Amino acid sequence: MSEAQRTGNRRGQRSREEILDAASRVMAERGYAGTSISTLITKTGLPKSAIYHHFHSKGGLLSAVMERGAYDFFEAMRTAHAEPPASGTYLERLTWFLESTAKVFMVRPDFLRLHLVLMMSNEAADVEVEPVIRQVRRDGRAYMEEQIAAAYVDLGPERARSIAEQLGYFAIAGFDGAFVAWQGEPERDMVAQMGQLAIALDALATSTIAAS
Repeated sequence: MSEAQRTGNRRGQRSREEILDAASRVMAERGYAGTSISTLITKTGLPKSAIYHHFHSKGGLLSAVMERGAYDFFEAMRTAHAEPPASGTYLERLTWFLESTAKVFMVRPDFLRLHLVLMMSNEAADVEVEPVIRQVRRDGRAYMEEQIAAAYVDLGPERARSIAEQLGYFAIAGFDGAFVAWQGEPERDMVAQMGQLAIALDALATSTIAAS
């Protein structure tokens, strides 16, 4: 590869990241519908051709923003959960996980805010956007179930996974609802709400365990 080609590749990668950075900021502020290509051109100083070269369409750009934001966020959560408590009750372990997750969301709210807005918008049906939204939801639920199973692992891996699968959807729904409520009432303590969600989840788990 020539030096000119290597330089061109570095410039191309840099402009792609610049576009994603700018799109993330603007979409967080204005939403998808309010983020025009012309606004991104102004924010990045890059030509329209660069945006279409990398992403082909506005939907393609949004998909890339969602994908990068989601997996950056999941990585931040894994870092926050790197040292879980080695002992404690099921409820204490579950509470630690949910409260730690809430702290990550409170520092980095833009990803989930955009994700939820998109799910309830017409853009969710975009052929390039819809698969990304679904995949992010699946991966988020899988991660939630992984953490629930870790809280109940003393029951044995198979039983813990079964409980996690039964509680995963409700846990994600509760978390989404708490986040939306926090957006409307930021004076509320989202970490405290996660403590209450943990109590509800543990009560359901206890009922499931008793019935099995």
